[in-house]
Amino acid sequence: MKIYSYALAALFCLSASAAELDRSAVQQLLATADNSHPAQLRRLDLTGLDLSGLNFKQADLWGADLRNANLSNSDLSGLNLDLTVMSKINLAGANLSNTSIFGVHMGGADLSNANLSGSRFIANLDRANLSHADLSHANWGVDMKNQPMGLMRVSLNNVNLTGANLTDANLNRALLRHANLSGSVLRNTVLFGADLSGAKLTGADLSGADLSESKLEETDFTGANLTGTRFGAVSNKAVLKGLNAAKNLDAAIFE
Repeated sequence: MKIYSYALAALFCLSASAAELDRSAVQQLLATADNSHPAQLRRLDLTGLDLSGLNFKQADLWGADLRNANLSNSDLSGLNLDLTVMSKINLAGANLSNTSIFGVHMGGADLSNANLSGSRFIANLDRANLSHADLSHANWGVDMKNQPMGLMRVSLNNVNLTGANLTDANLNRALLRHANLSGSVLRNTVLFGADLSGAKLTGADLSGADLSESKLEETDFTGANLTGTRFGAVSNKAVLKGLNAAKNLDAAIFE
């Protein structure tokens, strides 16, 4: 019985180690992958690996464990990364355009200078670094027609979005408490119902942005361009910090 138990334990260890790939093994899988036979990395443990600069466009990473992994400057465009584990991941300069990330915790992730255009995120990115990232045409807003488990929305509390491009992005009902959006571009960005309490929008371009029904207590608009910015019905403008020091306040829309 003991020999049988030891054999089972050894078999378990072998199967467990088989799921632990190094960079070279991942590269080999990617090299032989094509559209009909993607590199199978689904649900694999890839924690802490240096996978920077690799092309994952023909890979299946669904549900993989990428905690603390380095995927900076990698190409993950168009992938379905739903339910992938990505806390503290390094995606600086990565291409995530048109990528789907749903139900994922990415707290503290580095997405600085990343291409997130056209992406669809419903994830927790609290304290993440998205400075100078491209979120143009991104759809990170709530789909009110598809909420079977209650309101699921992107969480961007305390994130760094300085200098980011959010032109034509949808962030309706997003959580952006104490987020830093200084110098960011939010032209025609949908922020309807978003929570921007304590957020920093100093020097941001909010021309055409929709802030209707948003929470704006202590939000700092100093130097922001408010041409055509929709605020909706604001009962007390005094809660909007730096409003009188904003640009083109007379062209903002208060309904």
